[in-house]
Amino acid sequence: MRALRERLAERLHLPIAVACVWLMLSSPWLQMRRLVPAEPGWINGLHLALGLVMAVLAAVYFLALMPNGRWRELYPWAAGRFGPLLRDLSGLLRARIPGAGGAGLYSVIQGLLVLALLAVAWTGVGWWASDGARIALAWREWHQLAAQVFGVLLVLHVVAVATHFLDFFGE
Repeated sequence: MRALRERLAERLHLPIAVACVWLMLSSPWLQMRRLVPAEPGWINGLHLALGLVMAVLAAVYFLALMPNGRWRELYPWAAGRFGPLLRDLSGLLRARIPGAGGAGLYSVIQGLLVLALLAVAWTGVGWWASDGARIALAWREWHQLAAQVFGVLLVLHVVAVATHFLDFFGE
């Protein structure tokens, strides 16, 4: 069962990443505020459809990452473990690249990125479900804030992966 969940998480990573990039790149052209237009157009329609699929995929991905204590690596602060994260942060101050894996900085960034993905996806569902209601504008604001946090964490994740590869191939 563990191997199945790990394979599922590995197989979901690329499609989720590609979909997230498209959703982020398409967001400036959306024509939605409080309600979905009667004729949404292909960008709005695809953003909505892909966003709804992402809500399910984000939840499945999150659950696939959690078993067998993996959550302690991605969310060490939830288990009261701050040592590896603090070591990595202090190492950065001395220009040392953090190690991959464990409960350090790279794992924490990955864990926060998955939480932000869930927040973006499900605030998007809330926005869509409240279509036309007054609360839709609040869901929209929450969705945009979550997307901005997600974008920052995504950049940090890409930088972390790049530095890990540089460290790996530099040896």
